Amino acid sequence: MVTIGSETKRSITDYHLTRYACYLIVQNGDPRKEIIALGQTYFAIQTRRAEVAEVFNQLDENNKRLVVRGNIKQWNQLLAEAARNAGVITDKEFAIFQNAGYMGLYGGLSVSDIHSRKKLGENEKILDYMGSTELIANLFRISQTEEKLKVDEASSSKEATNTHYEVAEKIRKAMIEMGTTLPENLPTPEKSIQVIEREEIRKLRESKKPLMLDE
Repeated sequence: MVTIGSETKRSITDYHLTRYACYLIVQNGDPRKEIIALGQTYFAIQTRRAEVAEVFNQLDENNKRLVVRGNIKQWNQLLAEAARNAGVITDKEFAIFQNAGYMGLYGGLSVSDIHSRKKLGENEKILDYMGSTELIANLFRISQTEEKLKVDEASSSKEATNTHYEVAEKIRKAMIEMGTTLPENLPTPEKSIQVIEREEIRKLRESKKPLMLDE
């Protein structure tokens, strides 16, 4: 029963709609109404996510690495900002903060340990020598730590560092529970991200398609 005005009551029927039915109603509704505008925005975002996921799944391994590595660069900037707001100020504090995340995700292995396991040169970065699966695990570590620091309003370098470790450790535990390969046991690609980038640019140039970087 619903009340109409101050006294009148009327029985109404509740309807359970499918997702597709909701989509049709929202898309054909008046966008000037807030609830319709919100619904249209929601479905637009979800559709775009599905499109991006479909395109990503069609990429070969090298291009998947390029995409995820690019995302990590952006998220690392956000993480650095969140860490700085939490009190991670000096270079030494930030190095400790970053190392904690790797140790949590890699079962106690430090940045130096991972670097050695991958047999990398002094100036080579471990993120540039990860396959797409390992990169995705690290992207999740980075994005979730950034969010956790903001939600918990971490206010010291120690607290931020502990948060980074704990988030990464939980991701590792989830991987163990699911029975997936742990990051330190994933193969190290022979080609770095930089080599793949150069190869892809060369392919585009040879295809004679116009490149934005040529404009």
